Amino acid sequence: MAAKWTLALYMAIAIATLFVQGARWPDGWHAWALAIVNRFYVRAFFHFRTNRPCPFPTDGPAIIIANHSSPMDPMFVWMGRREIIGFMMAREYYEVKFLHWIAVAMQSIPVQRNGKDLAPTRAALRRLKDGKLLGVFPEGGINRERDLKAGNPGMAWLAVRSQVPVYPVYIQNSPGGETMIDPFYNFGPVTVYYGDPIDLTAYYDRKPTQEVLQEVTDIMMARIAELGGVGFTSCTSTT
Repeated sequence: MAAKWTLALYMAIAIATLFVQGARWPDGWHAWALAIVNRFYVRAFFHFRTNRPCPFPTDGPAIIIANHSSPMDPMFVWMGRREIIGFMMAREYYEVKFLHWIAVAMQSIPVQRNGKDLAPTRAALRRLKDGKLLGVFPEGGINRERDLKAGNPGMAWLAVRSQVPVYPVYIQNSPGGETMIDPFYNFGPVTVYYGDPIDLTAYYDRKPTQEVLQEVTDIMMARIAELGGVGFTSCTSTT
């Protein structure tokens, strides 16, 4: 009988500890639960590695930019973080039933691919103004090629307008597949390379013309490509 009471006490302590940890998370219970699942799943099945400790700030805004070759990429970028990284994501994925509740819990910002809706841009600026982290995949969609596609100058405008640190990330060996679900079962080692923040202060006082934004975009894409040892398509070469 004593053994049963002791086991029950240990279980009660464990449950209470989990409740306390969840209550202390800055973005609430949903974020805490997702973080626990994310850490276990990624480490167990993808042998997750990094080139260095994650450098993202813990008490201020920042833009995180990364290559995008899999729907799992946000999970890899978020590994080991307490603070939620609100990613900008295509609205058609945001509205998929099995993804929607996760997207909402992760404070994702739905974006129309035609770029005509300014609401996502305003939401992104508000998020940065509130001192939170914003995630952007500047290629605009999943790219399974080795070299990076040209970046979207919209991320350059956000960076120059908000004047917050911009951290480049390269995700190596992110899983692919024929459907949105396949990558979650296509197990293999994944490595994330974190870079130092990109110095864009020289552009803060310049008028954000198309040429300036293209130049800033190329700088940012070059830093991601450098981390992965790959090439990229210059934004200026597409005009």
